[in-house]
Amino acid sequence: MTIRTFCTLAAAIFALIALLQLIRIVMGWSVTLNGVNIPFWPSWIAIIVAGALSFFGFRAAVRS
Repeated sequence: MTIRTFCTLAAAIFALIALLQLIRIVMGWSVTLNGVNIPFWPSWIAIIVAGALSFFGFRAAVRS
C-alpha cells in the first residue's frame, strides 16, 4: 500500500465518520451508553475533528 492510498483511505473513513455524526444530529438519533444518554454536543466536536482529519488526509494524498 502506498502512502497516497493510505492517506486517501484514512481520509475517506474520517469523512464517513463526520457524515454519520452529522446525520445523527439532523435525524435526532439518540445514543445511550451504559444507561446514560449522550448529548448532541460531542457530535459537533466529532464532526469538526473528523472533518479536519479528513481534509488533511486528502491534502496529504494529493501532495504525495
